[in-house]
Amino acid sequence: MDGNIQKYLALIRTVECGSFTKAAEMLSYSQSGISRMIRDLENEWRVSLLERGRAGVRLTSDGLTLLPYAKRVCEEYRKLQMQVEELNGLQSGLIRIGTFSSVATHWLPNIIRAFQKDYPHIDYELLLGDYTEIETWIMEGRVDCGFLRLPAHPDLETIFLEQDPLLAVLPVQHPLADCSRFPVSAFGSEPFLLLEKGANTEVSEILKRCDLHPPIHFTTWDDYAIMSMVESGLGVSILPQLILKRIPYRIVAKELDVPAHRNIGLALRDKKTVSLAVKRFLDYLPYRNA
Repeated sequence: MDGNIQKYLALIRTVECGSFTKAAEMLSYSQSGISRMIRDLENEWRVSLLERGRAGVRLTSDGLTLLPYAKRVCEEYRKLQMQVEELNGLQSGLIRIGTFSSVATHWLPNIIRAFQKDYPHIDYELLLGDYTEIETWIMEGRVDCGFLRLPAHPDLETIFLEQDPLLAVLPVQHPLADCSRFPVSAFGSEPFLLLEKGANTEVSEILKRCDLHPPIHFTTWDDYAIMSMVESGLGVSILPQLILKRIPYRIVAKELDVPAHRNIGLALRDKKTVSLAVKRFLDYLPYRNA
């Protein structure tokens, strides 16, 4: 990337994050590197751009005047890169994808395998997180697109992909392991293992909707840790059907007597302005279950 463009991005991200440290993490630079780039801009332009204080950084009046121009330069540079991709016929490129574990495990390998047959020189960067993190990464531009639960933030464009049923997950020796449908009310007194991180997930919403308050003995965003603990008889849980494909654990999955699901989709900031590589990638989403 052009050196000046990188300096402009350093300024933009620092202002957005209010911190050199957070901007450095987002742009994969050291804090001193971000600080140096902004100092270089201040020297080149002979103005002070940022006020530095204990609460973080904020724009000076000169910075407020110049920031919109820096943003426009970066936007035009991005458009230039898109045109270069068009001319090169996708001979190179990078797609940055935010995702959660079940999609990364069961969908993305199929999508990327099909995509690579036609575009073998495209590289990928996958960031694993929870729904809230992925949404934030998309909005901040840290990733080009992301798989998450719908509905998403209203500022994002989304593509609905599938309804993923939520199932009760039990040890094989559980008294209700042979039932046709697991009664949700039974969760009220059983030790419960909760798949959650940060904001409430669909599992918490089910418990709240049914006015259930099971003793929650373990909370994590690691699906496989939940399954391993269920196998060991440490409790029961509710997990999405997608993650329960091809698992090595001796557990039992049952439909709930109060059916529930999550809607999985792909989200982007703006379909019209994403790179050509991402636009082509969207065409391969139907290969997820190949």
